[in-house]
Amino acid sequence: MGSKKRSSESVQVEEGKLEVPTNDVVSNEVVSNKKSKKKVKREKGKGESESVVDEEAAPSAAVPDSIKPMERRKKRKALDKDRRRSASENEESKPKKMDVESKRDVVQESTSTLLPEFHIGVFKDLASSDALVREAAAEALVMELQAVQKAYERLENKDSIEGGLKLEAEKDDGLNECAPSLRYAVRRLIRGVSSSRECARQGFALGLTLLVATIPSIKVDSLLKLVVDLLEITSSMKGQEARDCLLGRLFAYGALARSGRLAEEWNRNPNTPYIKEFTSLIIALAAKKRYLQEPAVSVILDLIEKLLTEALLNNVLEAPGLAEWFAGATEVGNPDALLLALRIREKISVDSAVFGKLLPNPFCTEKLFAADHLSSLATSLKESTFCQPRVHSVWPVLVTILLPDVLLQAEDAVAVSSSLKKHKKNRKSSSSKEEIAKNVQCFIEVIVEGSLLLSSHDRKHVAFDVLLLLLPRLPASFVPIVLSYKLVQCLMDILSTKDSWLYKVAQHFLKELSDWVKQDDVKKVTVIVALQKHSNGKFDSITRTKTVKDLMADFRTESGCMLFIQNLQDMFVDESHPTEEPSDQSQTTDDNSEIGSNEEKDSAGMMGNSDVLKTWIVESLPSILKYLKLDLEAKFPIQKEILKFLAIQGVFTASLGTEVTSFELQEKFRWPKVATSSALCRICIEQLQQLLATAQKGEGSRALANSPEPNDLGSYFMRFLSTLRNIPSISLFRPLEEEEEDVFKKLQAMETSLSKEERNAGLSSDANRLHALRYLLIQLLLQMLLRPREFSEAASELIICCRKAYPAPDLLESSGEDNAEDAAPAVMDVLVDTLLSLLPQSSAPMRTAIEQEQTDDSEAVGGVEEVDKEVSEASDDSDGGMDDEAMFRMDSYLAQIFKEKKNQAGSETAQYQLVLFKLRKPQVLLVYSSLARALISPHTAESSEQLGQRIWGILQKKCFKAKDYPKGEDVQLPTLESFLQKNLKLASKPIKKKKLASKKQPASWNRQKMIASLAQNSTYWILKIIDARNFPESELQRVFDIFRGVLGEYFDSKKSQIKPEFLKEIFRRRPWIGRHLFGFLLEKCSSTKFEFRRVEALDLVSEILKSVGPADGSGQDVLKDFLTSHLSKLGHLIEVLVTNKAEKQSRRAEVRKFCGKIFQTVSTLKLTKSFLKSLDQNAHALCESQIGDQFLNLKKLA
Repeated sequence: MGSKKRSSESVQVEEGKLEVPTNDVVSNEVVSNKKSKKKVKREKGKGESESVVDEEAAPSAAVPDSIKPMERRKKRKALDKDRRRSASENEESKPKKMDVESKRDVVQESTSTLLPEFHIGVFKDLASSDALVREAAAEALVMELQAVQKAYERLENKDSIEGGLKLEAEKDDGLNECAPSLRYAVRRLIRGVSSSRECARQGFALGLTLLVATIPSIKVDSLLKLVVDLLEITSSMKGQEARDCLLGRLFAYGALARSGRLAEEWNRNPNTPYIKEFTSLIIALAAKKRYLQEPAVSVILDLIEKLLTEALLNNVLEAPGLAEWFAGATEVGNPDALLLALRIREKISVDSAVFGKLLPNPFCTEKLFAADHLSSLATSLKESTFCQPRVHSVWPVLVTILLPDVLLQAEDAVAVSSSLKKHKKNRKSSSSKEEIAKNVQCFIEVIVEGSLLLSSHDRKHVAFDVLLLLLPRLPASFVPIVLSYKLVQCLMDILSTKDSWLYKVAQHFLKELSDWVKQDDVKKVTVIVALQKHSNGKFDSITRTKTVKDLMADFRTESGCMLFIQNLQDMFVDESHPTEEPSDQSQTTDDNSEIGSNEEKDSAGMMGNSDVLKTWIVESLPSILKYLKLDLEAKFPIQKEILKFLAIQGVFTASLGTEVTSFELQEKFRWPKVATSSALCRICIEQLQQLLATAQKGEGSRALANSPEPNDLGSYFMRFLSTLRNIPSISLFRPLEEEEEDVFKKLQAMETSLSKEERNAGLSSDANRLHALRYLLIQLLLQMLLRPREFSEAASELIICCRKAYPAPDLLESSGEDNAEDAAPAVMDVLVDTLLSLLPQSSAPMRTAIEQEQTDDSEAVGGVEEVDKEVSEASDDSDGGMDDEAMFRMDSYLAQIFKEKKNQAGSETAQYQLVLFKLRKPQVLLVYSSLARALISPHTAESSEQLGQRIWGILQKKCFKAKDYPKGEDVQLPTLESFLQKNLKLASKPIKKKKLASKKQPASWNRQKMIASLAQNSTYWILKIIDARNFPESELQRVFDIFRGVLGEYFDSKKSQIKPEFLKEIFRRRPWIGRHLFGFLLEKCSSTKFEFRRVEALDLVSEILKSVGPADGSGQDVLKDFLTSHLSKLGHLIEVLVTNKAEKQSRRAEVRKFCGKIFQTVSTLKLTKSFLKSLDQNAHALCESQIGDQFLNLKKLA
């Protein structure tokens, strides 16, 4: 039969297209009998139904009977596959040439002139992967068939065409008014939408859509019947084949819905049954498989868009099966039913019982997003994960209903201006906004937090996708609702582990969130506050990201910074809503709530959980200025706002309530209801110091010093401090003692006086010196608050220095000071000494102020240079006649006297301070101790590398390399021993290797070398002082014990980093140390378990022997006696060296060299026999084998 079909076809090939002259010719391309129908179905997946070959005998003939059934089936499939591939290749490579029977030729000649040509090659192009090719093919198909149908309808005698061989139109398909080629095309298009080949479904569905929309002769009822008949699903179909048919029906119904024919049918006849039938078919199809639900609903939605409200009410909603489908949706979890219900309700705006429990009745947004209704929808929404990674269509619809007014974002612009105006009531939100906020709150709590985040990873993924849908429509005021505690915790849990399945999802969410707030400071502030508030200030630390840090560094405007500062302040004082102005109740002073005492603060814990977040707030405020690219004048208001907050929360506390109003400043200050801990207050003061130090380095204030309101942060702080101290209900965070209170007030008064002098000096160099000195006083004032009683004396001396250097009539408390001025030492001498004494115990900002003062004050720098001059000239001082020792005794004596006099009445008078000032002289050991501690302190490295280099230069020039050094009986040995122990410990301290940036590595290495050099030079210098005193050996036991401890650690631990060359130099310079430690050294050298230590120490043994005396000449007897007393230990060391042979050749060479020197010394001192007796026979043998001739020659001398 296949040969008959091929012989009956007549096709003309023209430019690659198959042209069919008559519709009868085309009709022969489709098999019309029952046997060919089965083969057409077998080939319909490829869309090539025009050529069907009878191959029933081929498979059975190719497989022998002896093969097992399973293998026979596999081979049959392989043969069928090869045959189809070869057939398709032949069809593509060769044009189809077919002979036509003479009888058929007659039919063709008689009908070729009646109807236009129809090229079936367009069907092949409909399956192309190129969308443009598919569209062109669909248009060509419709144009040709439209022309054919018009010509067919004009024919009077249609039987002349239908009388011959026909297409499959002989079946009762209902397409009686269509031309045969049109009927063929419709049937082929319906079969084509079930093909999985390339893009056949898309292309054939497009062609069917255009064809049904263009040619009204294709009846809707006929089309619905054809879809069911041609894509019938039988029980014998396999999974893939059945799925193709189901998808084919879906695409065919979609084509009908998009064509608009159903809407036209309703317009002609409102009682048409086709819409109900179509809807029922779609619902039935959706119920067959889960993956068909969402596209089936999409088809119904396409239909709804083309229908009027009346058609929806009377046809779609009344379709059989729809109400039942809606009714069971909430039980089984059907997000597609919810989507359809929402879209239909949006279209008709009428309540209906058909929706069941999916929608509230009557419908309103508040009821839809009520907690109880959302709980009933939670199951359906959780089941929307099946379409991942794509987001289900129901979510955008819900988001649109949830946030309907896109103009809500415009309110954020108003929120910026209103939020920056403190202590003014914000306008109440409209009722609609409050309702929307409530809806969003319920949606987040019930759906996102209560359903999605508590479920599987897939549903957590959906939660983040839904939040990303919310962002473009979300006002800034709603950010705290969306970024809730549970969501932020979930983010942190995911991002804390890189192996998490959702790690990239969370990363993408953070990236999108950061991009969303990038150009909006209001949203940026709310996001930062939400992330840090719910993570206790540790979001970046836990997630190992820089999200918060990067957002904080992205502020570019003054308004954005001020808004951020205000929100941080609100969060610090526990405001309920970070982006809104406080309510009337929060503005009211609570007279019954009292701030507890400092003891009560500390009893609650130094650093509670709340303090962690507050600490982040305090440390973040000054860092805002780090990345802010504004000029100094624009930056000054931000600096003032930060300074006020740090001062209020750190320096002061309210005696009553949590709010105090300053009428002078016209501001209201707030404190947390829970008392701030002392530790947090100290952190605030430290950050305040750092802020002032940074402002001093910027030094834009000097150029504006003569303006009416100079941008001087230090002056503003002192005025602010004075104003608040005058308010009775505000007090310092800790009470000051009487002495501290007096010094505190004097510092304030002196700063005020220097500020006046600075303004009068204009832009001169004196103004720069005064400015630096003022900031030093401010830093000292804050340092007094941090460390009670430690800086009072230094502050008093600094005040006197300022009075002497810049006298002012209103500051001179006693006229007697002028009379005694000649007896006082140089002001700069005492100033330098005071500054040096402050360095070791000061913070980094304090050191910066000291360095700045020295830089701007040439006399102070000169004073540092004069330290050596004062020391060297002290011995022949014509006025006092006191040398260094006498001055040291006087300082110690006066210190004791002043210590006893401190508690006496009147001890803190101006006269007392003047006497203390006059007796103040730089002392070498005191200067050394202060400078050494300052150099070692890590604050020096943080403050300035230049300051460290300057201190090191002073130590070298004025102490280590100076000709004079402390002498005399009053140089206390315990003090020297303490210095010696500390320096040897520092020299032995291992160097900690830190991962630093490439730019910081050289500086860090240079600092470590400087400290190591300090330890070594200090040791030489201290030993020099000890040696000069000629202490008896009995008093030096502590010194020997210190060295024994150092040597013991050197031999017993690899951690000791003391250099053998350093110890060797000590023994060379101070031989008495080496001689006393020689026996101990031999013992440790013999017993150590580290070979490299033993070999390194051989140089120390040689150096000590060398320092005792020469082996010949006058010192021979001394050396002989010394060596005789240690001969047995020396022999034991030789035995250990030859018994434990060194692994490295270089070390073995060192051992032979050392043994050779010992043998030479022993032979010269004529101690050969005694030495050889100290060695056992095994040692003799090992020496002979390893030392060789040198040992043999020694034995010959015996």
